[in-house]
Amino acid sequence: MSVGTAPTATPFVGATPLVSESVGDSIRSLEPLVLSLLVLIVVALVLALWWVIRWFRRPPGVRFQRMLADYDEVTVLMHPNPDPDAMSCAMGVDRIAESVDTATTLQYAGEIRHQENRAFRTVLGLDLEPIETTSQLASDAVVLVDHNTPRGFSGAQSIEPVAVVDHHPGNGTGTKFTDVRTGYGAASTIFVEYLNEIGASITETTDSSEVTVSPELATGLLYGIQSDTNHLTNGCSRAEFDAAAALFPAIDEDLLDRIANPQVSDDVLQVKATAITEKRVEGPFAVCDVGEISNVDAIPQAADELMHLEGVTAVVVYGEHDGTLHLSGRSRDDRVHMGETLRHAISDIPMASAGGHARMGGGQLSVDHMNGIGPSDGISHEEFEERLFSALAGER
Repeated sequence: MSVGTAPTATPFVGATPLVSESVGDSIRSLEPLVLSLLVLIVVALVLALWWVIRWFRRPPGVRFQRMLADYDEVTVLMHPNPDPDAMSCAMGVDRIAESVDTATTLQYAGEIRHQENRAFRTVLGLDLEPIETTSQLASDAVVLVDHNTPRGFSGAQSIEPVAVVDHHPGNGTGTKFTDVRTGYGAASTIFVEYLNEIGASITETTDSSEVTVSPELATGLLYGIQSDTNHLTNGCSRAEFDAAAALFPAIDEDLLDRIANPQVSDDVLQVKATAITEKRVEGPFAVCDVGEISNVDAIPQAADELMHLEGVTAVVVYGEHDGTLHLSGRSRDDRVHMGETLRHAISDIPMASAGGHARMGGGQLSVDHMNGIGPSDGISHEEFEERLFSALAGER
């Protein structure tokens, strides 16, 4: 060792490589776990995306059937005072639910008064239950048919249906399933398509596992389509004709005739006679006040009768029952959207409601509010008729 030469010190750099190696080893030891997690996440995302795409690519009828299969029991809720379209839809839900061992209870608010509706129920032997409050609903899982917002009974606004199948305009939806086709003439058409999509047979089969369409169901669905489209002459889409053709081999003509030609009560004939003799006609429009009535279902029938008048393209008939004025309108005039016409006519009358399709509509208003109770000044029957004619002419 030379004198004056300092010993060479080893630079203090060894710690950094040691730390780097330690971190690197840790990362390398984690790499398989991280990669495995990433692979699992990617696979899960791909499977989820595949499931979503597959679910929504399934026909609506299959999705509806599988939704029903998630419940032991469902309540099928028709709109108040159900008509053949609503009742046949309920029959359709019942048949599809039966195919997946889901129990159903068919319920409605109001009454079944119209002779055609009573005949439909009786001839087809339907087991339907009336309700007045939500506490009477048979189950928490509610399926709405032929309307998309629960109404007509106490607490209806609190219901969140699991499914909605309808053809009327509206914003109501189901929490699990929604199918609203405003371009269709009848909701029954949708159920004919559902049955086809789940592979139901309209002919007798020896295969016990196959879903079959009975003559009663086929006849009910066909009449539901006919009743909402004026026997396939009003508001039809191609789907209605396709559905009718599909049902034809299974219908029972005797049942169909008994539903379509029920006896008519005297009070209905009296209201029709009043509408014919007391109508007021201005240009292509007719309006009639049929006065106090005992059967509100006579009003839409009287409106249908007035539509046969030559030169008349739109009519409104109204009458009073139990302090409420009931309106029914019909139109074959492209200038008159009947639902909007009635809504405009009663828009500033408190406690009044109206609406409907282009070709038909209805409404109700309190006679007391019409006469001035509450915030409005009230209007007379003469002034109300002027409003109706103005609305029909597009002036309101």
